[in-house]
Amino acid sequence: MHRLLAACAFSAALATALPAAAQFQKPEDAVKYRKAAYTVMAAHFGRVGAMAQGRVPFDAGAAAANLQVVVAMSTLPFAGFVEGTAGTEKGTPKANVWSERAKFDAAAKKMQDEVVKLAAAAKTADGLKAAFGKAADACKACHDDFRNP
Repeated sequence: MHRLLAACAFSAALATALPAAAQFQKPEDAVKYRKAAYTVMAAHFGRVGAMAQGRVPFDAGAAAANLQVVVAMSTLPFAGFVEGTAGTEKGTPKANVWSERAKFDAAAKKMQDEVVKLAAAAKTADGLKAAFGKAADACKACHDDFRNP
């Protein structure tokens, strides 16, 4: 069942990732889209983080299922970073997302690469622990540079 759900999520991610930017009627739609993608991604990443930190027992199947969702979702939010959606409130993107777009895109790619590596390493508790920090650091680096605290 988990594999079917992950396969459906992945298929939906592929089907919507590229045309999503063209579908936003208003900037608010783009914000809702990227927040939703990050919410799902964070929920599944948090479950894996609990295993990596030893707060819950390691379960290779659960880690794999959660990371399939994280990998698929990691490609989605970036279509929602359209002009006019920067802010100054906590958690909103800084204006430098657009003025330093190449750096932002590179940070996004690094995070995506790290979650793929994490998914591959999560077959064992030791592999998960070793790779989780790098994936979390990639997320944090983007937040530090491009998100209002």
